Order: sequence, then structure tokens, then C-alpha cells
Amino acid sequence: MTATLAVPPLATSQDSAVELVGVRKTFGRGPAAVTALDGVDLRVGAGEFVCLLGASGCGKSTLLNLVADLDQPSAGRIVRHTARPAVMFQEAALMPWLTAARNVELPLRLAGLRRSERRVVAGELLELVRLGGLGDKRPHELSGGMRQRVALARALASAGDLSGVGAGAGAGAGAAAPAPALLLMDEPFAALDAITRDVLQAELLRVWRATNTAVLFVTHDVREAVRLGQRVVLLSSRPGRVVREWDTRQAGADLVTGSGEHAAEVIEEITSRLREVISSHAAA
Repeated sequence: MTATLAVPPLATSQDSAVELVGVRKTFGRGPAAVTALDGVDLRVGAGEFVCLLGASGCGKSTLLNLVADLDQPSAGRIVRHTARPAVMFQEAALMPWLTAARNVELPLRLAGLRRSERRVVAGELLELVRLGGLGDKRPHELSGGMRQRVALARALASAGDLSGVGAGAGAGAGAAAPAPALLLMDEPFAALDAITRDVLQAELLRVWRATNTAVLFVTHDVREAVRLGQRVVLLSSRPGRVVREWDTRQAGADLVTGSGEHAAEVIEEITSRLREVISSHAAA
């Protein structure tokens, strides 16, 4: 789809956050081997928001693990032009004995920042996700949506690009210019109720715009993908391959403003192709 709103252009190959070229991932050997991904070519531009759709078991989470360097491809190559990617999952996975602020500080501590610097950065990030003043709360004292906000703040701290957070965070990050940031999100809102999920989608967009972090977001929800992503990428059934991409900037903007006719058409088109993929996966 061609965008008609005055929105930022998609990134060019000169400013990619990560590039996957001919990526294949096979688990096991011999007759029992399972190929999860085969020949995946994908690029996420610096500061770009890309949503990944596909049938269950098509390799979406495997792809995130490869990009996160938690596993290695069997073939092909992955080129990262970012700091180490940060990952968010369905569960917030916070340390229950630490406060919200200390959870956010954890990756900063591992990176070697002094305590005073960690406090400044964590405070700025908690403000960014609208949890200012709640840094002393432990996870059990927070709602599910709040815990995911803390997880988002921690992921941003781990990703390392704090240039959009404010002068305090920038000072705390050190004198050297940080590498571009990449955030990998594996259905982070799937376990939340519809109202909380809607609120956090809006919050994620606000934070993304504030930090200019590249995002690769896995979801099964077509509407969520269109609302959030500048681009939606559809994977085939196993083995996963990129079968279609959509520029969804216009449709996403329409969903935000409420002028939904164009957005409805795009959602229906993507849903139809996803159904085809799911049907082929079920028949396999």
C-alpha cells in the first residue's frame, strides 16, 4: 500500500538496524531434523517498526532468537548494525525481590554503570513509560500492564539507545555516542486484557517515537500489527519464508485517527493472506 500521509520514509539499506540474508535454521539431524526457517531475507531499518505475522510454529520466535544472538542460523547470515538487541516476552519476567527501579537498573549494572548513573537512567525510563514515582514498588504491587511497562523500560535500558530519553539519561549513558537500538518483542501484550493491551499499544508507539528504537514485533493479531507497524511481514507455514510485505504506515495512522476505511481494507487483505497461510499449515 502507498502511504499518503506526511509520515517518515522507510529506512534505506544504508541505515539498517539488522539484515537477514538467506537465513535457514534446522533443528536436529537426519530424518528427525526439522527446518523452522528457510531462505529468510529481511531487513529492519534503523528506527523502523516492523511487525511479523504467521501461523503458529512458522518460526517467528525462532527468528527473534536468531536476531537476538540467542541461537545461530544453520545457513545464511545476520548482520546487526546495533547495540546488543533487547528482548521482551509475553511475561514481564521481572526479578520479584527487586523494585521496579532496580529491575530497570539491572542491565545498566551489568554494563558497568555507576549506581548514581543507573538511578538517573532508570528514573528517566520509568518516567518515559509513565511509571514515575513507582520505582520503589515491587512486581507483586503492580498490575500486569504496569509490570510490562517496567519490562519495556528495562528492555530500553538493555538496548542502550537512550538518546531520546533526555539529557539526564544521555549523560548517564557515557560520553560515546550509542549504537542504534533494536528491541525484539515476542507477543508482549498477548496475556493482557483487551483494554490494557489497547493502552499499552498506544504507549509503545509513544515510547518508540521518543527513542527512535528499531522494533521487530511478533504478533498473531492483524489489527495490532497494522496499528503498530510501519511494515507488516508475513511468514509462510513451516519452513518459514517471507511471502508478503505491506507498508502499513497509512493504515496505522488511519486507525489512530479513526478514519478506518482504508485501514479496514488493509486488515482484511492481510487477514485473508494469513488465513491462507494457516490453512496450508494445518493441511501440511
